[in-house]
Amino acid sequence: MSSALPSYEQAAAIVAAHAAKWNRTTPSIERVELRHAAGRVLAHSVHADRDQPPFSRSTRDGYACRSAEASRHAFLSVEGSTHAGEAPAGPLSHGVAWEIMTGAPVPTGADSVMMIEHVEVVDRQVRLLPPRTVGAGENIVARGAQAQKGDELLPAGTMLAPAHIALAASCGYASIDVCARPRVAILTTGDELVPAEAEPGPGQIRNSNAPMLAALIAAAGGDPWVLPAAADTAASLDAALGKAAKADLLLISGGVSAGKFDLVEPALARLGARFHFTGVRIQSGKPLVFGELPRDGASRSSTPDVSRVLPFFGLPGNPISTAVTFQLFAAPVLAALAGRHESGPRFALAYLARDTDKHGKQGLTRFLPARCDFNPPHGRPPQVALVPWHGSGDLPAFARSNCFLVVPEDVSRLEAGAIVRILLP
Repeated sequence: MSSALPSYEQAAAIVAAHAAKWNRTTPSIERVELRHAAGRVLAHSVHADRDQPPFSRSTRDGYACRSAEASRHAFLSVEGSTHAGEAPAGPLSHGVAWEIMTGAPVPTGADSVMMIEHVEVVDRQVRLLPPRTVGAGENIVARGAQAQKGDELLPAGTMLAPAHIALAASCGYASIDVCARPRVAILTTGDELVPAEAEPGPGQIRNSNAPMLAALIAAAGGDPWVLPAAADTAASLDAALGKAAKADLLLISGGVSAGKFDLVEPALARLGARFHFTGVRIQSGKPLVFGELPRDGASRSSTPDVSRVLPFFGLPGNPISTAVTFQLFAAPVLAALAGRHESGPRFALAYLARDTDKHGKQGLTRFLPARCDFNPPHGRPPQVALVPWHGSGDLPAFARSNCFLVVPEDVSRLEAGAIVRILLP
């Protein structure tokens, strides 16, 4: 094996360095209704428009009181009640309690709430049942405890999830500024490919990589642009690459190995590509290519201006290799182009349920299809096992998996019970 190929960690560092450069560009900004903002990247910070909560509120149904008085277990007169949505009552007199519902404002003068399950009520009087006591602040969230007016609650670059949308709504954002989705061109190559709706002829296969990549790109916050598949000829590749020039990121699937009809790298070179690496010490996905194409007349020797280059990845043609390399390398670049702050692949730890193959290849970091049980019985930690497979083109095995088991490059076999890393979708 050639020592010139970077390891996974070295290649990931190269990608991260370029992603950081592209992350400093300013994407176009769109305004969308909050209900349509899930999965979009926040363009401007969200700030609290008032204290949160805007009043001291009860977290329980019960009785607002002074904790010192309630903890003496004497009966307190119940002088009124407040429901959620009503204005705060008060000030609370001494020797008095106030009936209150969850979410309602606490009366001025009260410093705790006795839970309804913990009290005795007799003729509009209430007392805390001994031996229970309550402390100051118990069952109350004080005004401004969660955030104060003007605080930055969500920084720009956040990919909006349901919790972020709820927070923005609580601050009065009915619509919100988000970054435009990067346009990602998908170019699949190969004489053997036919569309999914076609009946394959002898030696042909349906194009599964294009729709898979489109789904991966959409889930990662990009705008997929599927180009017609290119034949294994220089003219076809040159024409297809010319069409892709208007994209923000180019993903080419297939044609990047060392075979007679692997013509992608020469086609990229003819356009003045700057190659950052051509191959990585990983399985699946060793032939991966990463680089950038000049556009707008920029020359190959000129200083790379992020506004004048088209980043590209040449992904291996086998579907599992395509998915692995997208998650490890292309997704972080896409995230950076989208303006996201967090852009790396997601890993987790799990226990290995069964031994791995004794004949694994050392010298390659392996990313192997696996299935993790994230909710095993009896409170046990997540358990992961390899999915039986027949190479990187085994789509049925890929569909049965929900993660990739990571086998370090200096390890040939992992034993059951070991704590291992998994790559999450």
